[in-house]
Amino acid sequence: MTSPSSSGDREKVVSKLPGWLRQDLKVRAAQHGIEIQTAVEQGIQAWIGLASTPENIDTSGADSFATFLPEGQWEAFKTTATDRRVSLIQGLAQSVQLWLDTNPAPHIERPAVTRRIVVCNQKGGVGKTAITAGTGEALAEDPNTLHPVRVAKALTTALRASAAHTDDAEQGNERLDVENLPGLGLRVLLVDFDPQCHLTNQLGATPLPMNGDSLTNHMAGDPKGDLRDLIVSVDDETFGGRLHLLPACHDAFLLDVRLSAVRAREAALERALLPLEKDYDVILVDCPPSLGLSMDAAAYYGRRREGERPGQSGALIVVQAEDSSADAYDLLTNQIEDLRNDLALDIDYLGIVVNLYDGRRGYIATSSLQGWVDIKDPRVVGLISDLKEQKEAVRMKQPLLSYAPTSQQAVGMRALAREIS
Repeated sequence: MTSPSSSGDREKVVSKLPGWLRQDLKVRAAQHGIEIQTAVEQGIQAWIGLASTPENIDTSGADSFATFLPEGQWEAFKTTATDRRVSLIQGLAQSVQLWLDTNPAPHIERPAVTRRIVVCNQKGGVGKTAITAGTGEALAEDPNTLHPVRVAKALTTALRASAAHTDDAEQGNERLDVENLPGLGLRVLLVDFDPQCHLTNQLGATPLPMNGDSLTNHMAGDPKGDLRDLIVSVDDETFGGRLHLLPACHDAFLLDVRLSAVRAREAALERALLPLEKDYDVILVDCPPSLGLSMDAAAYYGRRREGERPGQSGALIVVQAEDSSADAYDLLTNQIEDLRNDLALDIDYLGIVVNLYDGRRGYIATSSLQGWVDIKDPRVVGLISDLKEQKEAVRMKQPLLSYAPTSQQAVGMRALAREIS
């Protein structure tokens, strides 16, 4: 059945498809960045041109499916289906499957140099751990499943509306445009570099024992084994074994003291993690709220390496829309600038994430947000609202993106991951 349509020179076509086939089509079209109607058009065109009829497809349970095709293509399709003595539903299913077979899922584009993202701020309580976990989860999500993502233009809308405290600046920015996109499917290691072990605890892992091996020991030049043996997998089907965690140990409280006796101490974190890099596309380091030697080592680890494009690795700074975050930001950036100058390093700023934002807190929040937006370099790359789902996920010791995958915070984390990709 067809009906006139306003979609250019196309006509609306209504038929049926099995739910599983429609879902595969939806995901694959998104993976290739084309519209579903274009994929169906290409599939039908290829099916009509076949020399023989493909094998039958199980169409049991097929339900309504509508799309738009070029004028005349559906009539040509029906003629071919009649000649081949197959139903329109079967012919359409074969056409869609043919397109899927000839357009396989694209390979995940992996960086030539493992990306190193240092999530930092000297001030505690801004939510560095939540941003580290959420960003890592978004980078590792299933590439064969669609996930709701806030579209890029919506970040600008959110910043303007929230800073101005307009009606669009609601608690969760619910009015912002969202689209369903495939997961990024990257291999991600989360490094808990904070002696408080928040990232370790939030993801349901156990902090490493004080009398055992740890990242601190490896950085201090006193390893007790292979660092790889300490890594645990974040077991959730949406990450498919791609998301791992290097747990923290409380001995990291002593790290600055131990590093003071280490030669080339700025490179201590890199020496420890370098053997792991071949197994991962991205390594995210959840830094402690400190401006000591450990932060120097983290910033050095995030420096731009030879052959690496600008903006692939570097510092992701987490702040809140209040005055004390601005003071801490100044201290942190001064430290990074000193390290840049003293060691002649290229350390890129990946951006600022304004976390735990709530415009209902009034002028302090909105004016502070405007202050972050006005910085420009580094620019604001994420705005994450202060909502209950993150706190609930922490209480349940589950990843946010599996606990509440459609929440506004999860949608924002996916947008953030793409902004810095």
